[in-house]
Amino acid sequence: MQENSLDRAKAHKPIVIEVGGEPLGVVVPHEAGYRFLAVKLPAFAIDGQQFATVEKAHFAVSQAVRKGRADAA
Repeated sequence: MQENSLDRAKAHKPIVIEVGGEPLGVVVPHEAGYRFLAVKLPAFAIDGQQFATVEKAHFAVSQAVRKGRADAA
């Protein structure tokens, strides 16, 4: 019985999202996809958003960082 709860715990671990080698946030399983939680300023523009896949979340974080750099220039 305890093994089942260990498997469930693995499925709910946050996945780190990095851009350019810098961790900017994590995605956690949420309802039918993943919720992004920002941990660095460049990614706060999309904090709390939901994505269907981890890959879509990573792409959105990359775009937010790129946009933030362009706005700062």
